Amino acid sequence: MKTDLRAWLRCLSSDAEEGGIREFVGGAYNGVFFSLTSRYPFGTNVYDLDWDLLIVLDACRVDALREVAPEFDFIEDVGSVWSVGSSSHEWLCKTFNREYADEISETVYVSTNPNTPRAFSEEERPPTGYRIPVQWTDWDVVDEEDFKLLRQLHRHDYDEFADTFPPDLVTDHTIHAARTTDFERMIVHYFQPHRPHIGTAYPSKRPVTAAEDRPWDAIRNGDATEEDVWELYLDNLRLALDSVGRLLENVDAETVAITADHGELFGEWGLYGHPEGVVNPNLKKVPWALTTASDERTSDPTVDVDRQKGDVDVQERLENLGYV
Repeated sequence: MKTDLRAWLRCLSSDAEEGGIREFVGGAYNGVFFSLTSRYPFGTNVYDLDWDLLIVLDACRVDALREVAPEFDFIEDVGSVWSVGSSSHEWLCKTFNREYADEISETVYVSTNPNTPRAFSEEERPPTGYRIPVQWTDWDVVDEEDFKLLRQLHRHDYDEFADTFPPDLVTDHTIHAARTTDFERMIVHYFQPHRPHIGTAYPSKRPVTAAEDRPWDAIRNGDATEEDVWELYLDNLRLALDSVGRLLENVDAETVAITADHGELFGEWGLYGHPEGVVNPNLKKVPWALTTASDERTSDPTVDVDRQKGDVDVQERLENLGYV
């Protein structure tokens, strides 16, 4: 993001109810925070850990995975690591750094997150959530061409009901990529349990409710409690893990790590979701659960790779999903 001192100063003249003071303080903080952490990231880069297949569950908290783990045979122990990001865009830009260019060049990355083209094709860098007065960031992010294969998934038949890529289709594309590409490492980035919460809506092929689509607004408006949204969030996580189970039966990987790009806030520090640059442990600590995978060929999906090519309105998707 470019700096804009005048716009930042104008925040002070905004009505407090419009978040003027928050914008003013947040802009100053994020300018300093990213000036430092773009050079010296706080957290563990996943490329410094041991894995052959990395399964990223977007916005998955450690306590959430631990709560549902007994329901899934492939999850035994759920540890944790500190993520390099508190938002997807931040995680992408700090993870896929040219310091790890050799490893990235042998990585297949299948992603459903709309921040992926933002980071690797459009070269947009954090911070993006505030007007920034001054910053001295130093990003060194790889390009799309630096991956062994980067497959961004964005077109599917459920989009008339919700702007999110269903996990079973992500698994289909990942199985196809694993069986047709030579690689050293593979990353698959599911969008669940990130909102919209489609855990019960998608199996029924019904539209999402207002609370499932915009849970934080539902809490603020009194239409749902934090406990209500937590249950929706867990159902969304279960939906993803059902598809992860099928993936583990249809790819070969000796060491599989299940993790997240960041966690999720449910009112901690008065915040909801996953704002960039926030170091709350429920946001920065992510799961790290190890398992294994063996291709038993229990599934033989047919995917239309060409459908995922071409232009897509990334800005609209980001807005629909609450990123901008």
